[in-house]
Amino acid sequence: MKSDAAQNWFDLLKRLPSLFFGLFLFAVGTVANLHSNLGMSPWDVLHVGIANVTNLTIGQAIQLVGIMVIILGWLLGFAPGFGTLANTYFIGFFIDLIIRWDLIPMQTELTGQLWLLLFSVMVLGVASLFYLRVQLGAGPRDCLMIGLVKKLDKPVAYVRGTIEVTVLILGYLMGGPVGIGTVVTALTVGYSVQFFFKLGRFDGKSEQMNLLQLYRLLKSSKSRLYK
Repeated sequence: MKSDAAQNWFDLLKRLPSLFFGLFLFAVGTVANLHSNLGMSPWDVLHVGIANVTNLTIGQAIQLVGIMVIILGWLLGFAPGFGTLANTYFIGFFIDLIIRWDLIPMQTELTGQLWLLLFSVMVLGVASLFYLRVQLGAGPRDCLMIGLVKKLDKPVAYVRGTIEVTVLILGYLMGGPVGIGTVVTALTVGYSVQFFFKLGRFDGKSEQMNLLQLYRLLKSSKSRLYK
């Protein structure tokens, strides 16, 4: 019979395929959003803008921003999880591969653009389910939002709105793609995530585990990582 510590490691390893599949789907959804050529979500407008004014690829820009956001979020009191760190590196890595291999062609006709935009919204919803249901940490940008909510004692809607307007403006000034797709993505991705959470019977309010909590549980001989 396995000890609880060994079972915790086994349970963690079982969840890694879901985590990395979710991160790959995030990359697919992001590139589809970009190649719809109709505009991107606020954070991705910033990422593409940074890539425009530097020698970085889009994936590298995402990784750089992710590292900075993790540090800021941690300073605000919200520690990252294993999934947060994986998010920071692997989404950018997968995005660069998808673009380099031209797996999702750029669309120039309106019909193809709209279908690709719709596809991106759906894929981002599915990706959120696979990524978050393993409960190994939210994305770095969510960590920053939660840290600011706690630090400023302001409503989530106010903090998130302020962050997204700020990064959208910065990205736009650097040449990031803003258009009708920006509005559509902002208004529909939340519903897509909610739909797939319900379909997958996952409670979006479930607690996400940070690195320290994970370390303690993996070292423990009494606790179980997933009960």
